[in-house]
Amino acid sequence: MVFIATPATPPPLAVLPAAAVATSKPAPHGWTTYVVRAGDTLEGIAARHRTTVGLLVTKNHVRDRHLIMAGTRLQVPRTAAAAKTARPSTVVHTVRSGDTLIGIAARYKVPLASVLKANHLRASTLIHPGQKVTVRGAAAAAASARAGASSSGKSGTYTVRDGDTLSAIAVRHRTTVGAIARASGISARSLIHPGQRLRLPASASRSATSVPDTFNGVRYPREIAEAAARNRAILAKRKVPSRSETKAMIVRTARSHGVDPRLALAIAYQESGWNQRAVSVANAVGVMQVIPSGGQWASDLVGRRLNLLNTQDNITAGVVMLRALGRATGKTEHQVAAYYQGLGALQRNGMYSDTRLYVKNVLRLRSSM
Repeated sequence: MVFIATPATPPPLAVLPAAAVATSKPAPHGWTTYVVRAGDTLEGIAARHRTTVGLLVTKNHVRDRHLIMAGTRLQVPRTAAAAKTARPSTVVHTVRSGDTLIGIAARYKVPLASVLKANHLRASTLIHPGQKVTVRGAAAAAASARAGASSSGKSGTYTVRDGDTLSAIAVRHRTTVGAIARASGISARSLIHPGQRLRLPASASRSATSVPDTFNGVRYPREIAEAAARNRAILAKRKVPSRSETKAMIVRTARSHGVDPRLALAIAYQESGWNQRAVSVANAVGVMQVIPSGGQWASDLVGRRLNLLNTQDNITAGVVMLRALGRATGKTEHQVAAYYQGLGALQRNGMYSDTRLYVKNVLRLRSSM
């Protein structure tokens, strides 16, 4: 039930002492930039670009080969085919429903900062369908992005769109999170981002009648999976606020409950992309991805019954839960971690590895709101 966004300012790589850096052999077709994605490893990146881990470590002055962060930019060898076809150019992208600036940058494989500069925008600027966005430095990625968008769901691959979650994609294609994760070579707990290409298992089909019941490697009781499917169907037919309207609602609600509006916006964006129609296999509903038990807790906190299918009530539930978790933990990082992992699990086990990544993503988003 999580969503990843490429950070506006990628984290710097740790740098080796100058004396320890060997001279790297030039790549035969030159070098290109690769932005690390959630779930990536140096071994996987090296295999994808037909090189060695050692060369990547040396070229990029990597201190710890086992620790790379999503958003880090690496220099990797350009393949012969890419050297022939990749001609950097300027592309004018017409915004479609669900697009975000982060998603557009990822789709064309350019830094978000480049898109912002070319269009005189901020990372938090909302864009609307039909708007023209200039993308400078786009190469063959432009054609592959268009091809990916037109073939998604038909050739065994799917291009992640803004607001997507692994569970939602699994539901849409009548398969499971675990099956997509295995086919795509990622963890079931991996965070995904707009523009990322996933492989769908051969058995995935829109015509299947079974209800997916697995998320993050956990199989949920059938009644929960069926309740999620019902809520998803209800919201699919219901009119919901636009993204800009939802953003304004989050800000108003956060302020009224004494919660940092930027933090509430970041949590909501990470969870659903400000999309009230998002429902996970675990029956986490709406903008704030609140499960029924969380909704009951939030109802007790505000003294009235909250309807999670109602956008305002959903936002209220998430915000008051966030407020309560902030009071219980006393630290923003732990407040965010508890929202994702659960306060009890956090207190018993500390942060899980995916929780740490979730917290970093949320805090980066908050800084851009």
